Amino acid sequence: MCHDWGEAGQRAVRVLEGETSWLSCPLFSHPTVYNYTSAQRAGLNLFWYHVPAGQDLEQPIEYSQRLSKERERLWLQPATMEDKGQYICMLSNKSSCTKIAMRLEVLSHEEAGPGQAHEVPVAVAPTHVVIPFQEGETLECPNLQDISKMADDQPTVTWHNVNRFWNSDREVKKGRLVIHLMLENYQDLYYCFVSYHRHGKNLRFTRVINVTAVSPSRLPKVPSILYPTQDHVYTVKLDTEVRLQCTGMFPYLEGPLHIWWTVDGKTVDQLSDTRFSKTDRPVKSDFGDRTEESVLLIQDFQTADLDRKYQCSVRNQKGNATRTATLQKEENLPSVELGCGLGVVLVLMLILFGVYHVFWLELLLFYRSWFGTDERYTDDKEFDVYISYARQYEEENFVLSTLRRVLENELGYTVCIFDRDSLPGGTITDETLTFVRRSRRLLVVLSPGYAARGSQALLELKAGLDGMALGGHLRVILVQYRPLQRHAWVRELRRARVALALVRWQGDKSNELTSYFWKRLRVELPMRRPEGGVAGEVGAVPPRRLESQNSTSSQTGLITNTMKEPQKVLNLY
Repeated sequence: MCHDWGEAGQRAVRVLEGETSWLSCPLFSHPTVYNYTSAQRAGLNLFWYHVPAGQDLEQPIEYSQRLSKERERLWLQPATMEDKGQYICMLSNKSSCTKIAMRLEVLSHEEAGPGQAHEVPVAVAPTHVVIPFQEGETLECPNLQDISKMADDQPTVTWHNVNRFWNSDREVKKGRLVIHLMLENYQDLYYCFVSYHRHGKNLRFTRVINVTAVSPSRLPKVPSILYPTQDHVYTVKLDTEVRLQCTGMFPYLEGPLHIWWTVDGKTVDQLSDTRFSKTDRPVKSDFGDRTEESVLLIQDFQTADLDRKYQCSVRNQKGNATRTATLQKEENLPSVELGCGLGVVLVLMLILFGVYHVFWLELLLFYRSWFGTDERYTDDKEFDVYISYARQYEEENFVLSTLRRVLENELGYTVCIFDRDSLPGGTITDETLTFVRRSRRLLVVLSPGYAARGSQALLELKAGLDGMALGGHLRVILVQYRPLQRHAWVRELRRARVALALVRWQGDKSNELTSYFWKRLRVELPMRRPEGGVAGEVGAVPPRRLESQNSTSSQTGLITNTMKEPQKVLNLY
């Protein structure tokens, strides 16, 4: 009577066509049940049978130089396509019989290459080897010792690594691959090709080793708990599902690792309360260092559960760690009161934003009037404003009858106008540079005729920009009296427009002293406090209409000013 163990549960043995391979009888995979030497002594003989692919009839194997039996192995030197199918190994004597089947697949080079995702055709699964960083390892081709027993001469071993070159850290010595110093980029598949002679035939087989790097062995290997931290507090809510998360870090180490929760010193499996359960999952693996997570689930959390002791623990062969979880009950916030409070705050913020958006200039002027610094007490300048403009009738009339009058008479600034304040016979260039240096602001009135090449206005603009860039003792203000075509701007004017704000004169809309133009201009001008009835920053200037003056009046005013201030003219020498 023969006892049939059926087909071995393992996957089919895969071999490459034209290469050496062998089949090991699965009956001897458990030495405590069957041992080849003991079986021989007990009078049991090993027989092999073959059921070719697509057939049902088993046939005894006829041994030859290509198919041979060596102890518990059946050798195929080399394997051919006719060898695939089912193989049965049977131990029998006169009174008993035991047999087991296994399956063999023979792959062509095309099937073993792209079909197995290898760049080199290999049928056998790669052997995994781990090497710690900054350490070395000697790799020997797998199954080389088995082949050496069958070869008529010393096998020849050749190593190959796709798209890699050997260097001082990796070299081949006496058929072995030596990695002297493991680095991250040395992780790869390494192929070894073995060739040997048997019965006058040249035979070969191929193996592959998957080399990966792990953390250095000199580093501590005791596991640790990453979460919860020492001061972490879990906030829980009654009558809900509570999740307590624990994350452990396990440095690379051969052997088992464990992460678990205990409640009052008992594991979840030991608790009789079915409300408690846990789930474990791997989080990350980084060069052999593994991060694992365990989540304790508590259904329908009750007040009594707050008094229990919850502990998360981790352990490996080098040690263990434990951390106690701290729980506190979540306080219910008054949702109605909180919602009303947030609504009021939001409304106030919107109101304040609207007020600032509409009255930002007034607020800025108010702030300057209280906290600003009068520059007359911090520098040695003589003039507050130097006005630069195109020497044309309309621009000159705007400067003398509007800008000068308001700045001097209404706002209390000292204004310098070259055509009015310079003395005849002087050098225009030197006097222009002197006036600009002695002023706190350069007010540039832009119009289509401004800053023509070789004009005095261009000289004044350059002097102002240089003073602003070098020492910061002068600030330039751009006032657009009439629109300019950008292609007509000179390089200095483009540079000034990018760096400075532009205040636009809008004709009749800007006549009121409380208009946007004058408020915006006063922000750029030096701060002045009310003195003896002279207007200050905010609220000191009564609303009035600026009356236009004709050119005759402006010229008269110019002559009158000059006659009223003879002492100032004499001081210019």
